[in-house]
Amino acid sequence: MRKSAITSGLVLTTGLAVVLSGCTGTGDDERTYSTEEVTDGTTDIVVVTNPGGTVLTMAKDSFGLIEETDGADTLAFKDMDGDGELDVWEDWRLSPAERAADLAPQLSADQVSGLMLFSSHERAPGDGLTDAQQEYLDASYLRNVLYAGGNELEPVVTWTNEMQAYVESLVSETTPYIPVNFSSDPRHDAADSYAGASGGVSQWPSSLGMAATFDPETVRLFGEIASEEYRAMGLANALSPQIDLATEPRWLRINGTFGEDADLASEMAAAYVAGFQGTFDDDGEDLGWGTGSVSTVIKHFPGDGVGEGGREAHTNAGKYGVLPGGNLDEHLAPFLAAIDAGGVMTSYSILVDGDGEPAYSEATGSAYDEARVGILRDDNDYDGVIITDWGVTAGGSTDPDALIGTAWGADELTVAERHFEILKAGVDQFGGNNDIAPVQEAYAMWEAAHEAGELEQSAEDRWADTGRRVLTNLFGVGLYDSAYQDLAASESVVGDEDARDAGLDAQRNSVVVLKNADGTIAEGTTAEDLKDLTVYIPRSYDTGHDGLFGPATYTEGETIDLETAEHYFGTVLTDEAELNDDDEVVSYTAPDLTGVDLVLVGMDNPNNGTNFDSAGLDQETGEFYPLSLQYREYTADGDSVRRTSISGDALEDGGTENRSYFGATSRISNEADLDAFERAVDAVEASGDDIPVVTLLSISNGAAIPAEFEADSDAILWGSGVSDAAFLDIALGLNEPAGRLPITLPKDMDSVEASLEDVADTTPYVDAEGNSYEFGFGLGADGQPIQ
Repeated sequence: MRKSAITSGLVLTTGLAVVLSGCTGTGDDERTYSTEEVTDGTTDIVVVTNPGGTVLTMAKDSFGLIEETDGADTLAFKDMDGDGELDVWEDWRLSPAERAADLAPQLSADQVSGLMLFSSHERAPGDGLTDAQQEYLDASYLRNVLYAGGNELEPVVTWTNEMQAYVESLVSETTPYIPVNFSSDPRHDAADSYAGASGGVSQWPSSLGMAATFDPETVRLFGEIASEEYRAMGLANALSPQIDLATEPRWLRINGTFGEDADLASEMAAAYVAGFQGTFDDDGEDLGWGTGSVSTVIKHFPGDGVGEGGREAHTNAGKYGVLPGGNLDEHLAPFLAAIDAGGVMTSYSILVDGDGEPAYSEATGSAYDEARVGILRDDNDYDGVIITDWGVTAGGSTDPDALIGTAWGADELTVAERHFEILKAGVDQFGGNNDIAPVQEAYAMWEAAHEAGELEQSAEDRWADTGRRVLTNLFGVGLYDSAYQDLAASESVVGDEDARDAGLDAQRNSVVVLKNADGTIAEGTTAEDLKDLTVYIPRSYDTGHDGLFGPATYTEGETIDLETAEHYFGTVLTDEAELNDDDEVVSYTAPDLTGVDLVLVGMDNPNNGTNFDSAGLDQETGEFYPLSLQYREYTADGDSVRRTSISGDALEDGGTENRSYFGATSRISNEADLDAFERAVDAVEASGDDIPVVTLLSISNGAAIPAEFEADSDAILWGSGVSDAAFLDIALGLNEPAGRLPITLPKDMDSVEASLEDVADTTPYVDAEGNSYEFGFGLGADGQPIQ
């Protein structure tokens, strides 16, 4: 399944194209455009097909058409300003850069200020645009909308079309047309409920899982397919890939990375960007951007995987990134490899060196630091869009009403001053901001500073720079030409069988076999071989963590989905649970395993919380505690634990805050996963039978130390962002294993404490078979390491 190209070098959108009639002709060599109307039930859409195939779409009664003769062809162009003349920016034959350069100076300061806004998390309400959505589109001129809803097609296609029609209605002589640029965080992860549980998009491994394939072509194919599905939903911008290096194994966003190795991450990052942004012919040749492209945003520049102690910068707990190994160049490498991306997102962290001093010019988050932004703008001539991460203009201590406040190092500034400083640093857009007023204030501040001789560039010219950059992307992905989707055609794209198969293949290829004692995973197994087997799958629970979005959520269930397992086996057994009045587990009882053929135990990595949970910092006492990669209680009192943290806030007495967690104890919420494993092992022993125990280790928010379960596991499989079905296909020998570890699994917590956050130097775990669980390790079908 590939994005289709037409002869002009633009791209025929995979939505409306299939319902269009062919071009009509007035002679053997003369061709002219054709028009047709389609509807999604809410918005009536005019579709114009030009000779050669270039498709234009617009809401009915919004724009007129301009005819131009080009050789023997009569072409149509949208008259988007109503002047009856074909302007440069209206001419789809010209390059995105030419069109953007023509239109940008025509935008008002308020319109560009609106382009600097990138909305908070929005959803399709299902019954038309909300008052708040109309307000920010109209009064704030906002055009970059983050869609955070599910993958059900009808509501999102109807909503995106309706919003496009609404902004077309706002066009006037003084307000040139700007379409809506819908964006999304990743939504194809097979193990992520935000992505995989709803709608029909194809299911793929997480980025960390795709790194385990060690195959950039898999990532490029994913980009091609995922971008088609995005465009079918009306989405033209991806807030991805996350290309921070996973050198700190406790970091809570590790599954979103391409692993710990700079070379592998660089290859994967470049392939991801090429797959999403390119348009490929049937031979795989990249023809460049077009209406089938999705612009990408690489993040979080210059690398945010170095939080001290693994803590994460969404909250005060992890607002500092540290470079004790002085290894920033490796963290920069994936960004430079993928610098063709349409956008770059800055990191939250205050970045300090091994002595706790600012690694660059400012003790602030990256968005405020001109030196860090200058790595892109000055050192690498990057002229794309730079965007902040969400919430960086809200102060964690000074804006108590903000859901996320991450203005690290800039808390004492006013909201408008934060916008001003970020723009001075060279950033273009503000993530999570719907209100134009602070940007308007920043414009006045800029002009005043310019008139006072403090800034060389005028506010008008500075705003025009951002306008040109943002518009270049909008023209590049064809939003000015075709921003609408046909629902019926989109349904043929999203959930395409070939796309689903490709995603499942990638999931299987990403699963890593770490251990296979005595051939537990047999080669050449068939589905029929499994039908008479009886298996046992234990249950477990996770108490969860309090976070920004509310109190902890308690979850409980089988460690592998029973319905999935029943597709493979004749009989599936699980535990009997005693629950209290709150439906929480009091105790589990394993069944009698006499006659059972196999035990399968699913284990999630030890759960310290998410990036929204202030993990590592007790919000009531203000005390720090360690993030841990083991299930059982860990007290950080070893020789390798820092007594004094590298990072810390300046104190009023002239000292520095100590963020050390020495002597404190971890807070893992899913210790019951290890209980489930041990209960299974005990049940096997009680049966007196030799029943193999296979462990399926799923990695999301952090790595894991295998020491607590390896010795009693006959086989261990590792996966990130994969379905239970993909795990089982490898665990049962139905597909050959191909994955290799993209991160090291540590020997113990002492080795983690001894390692440096910015260097992949953790001592690997060595199992009972003598295998070292280091970067690149994985067993093949023959039980030997894959080379």
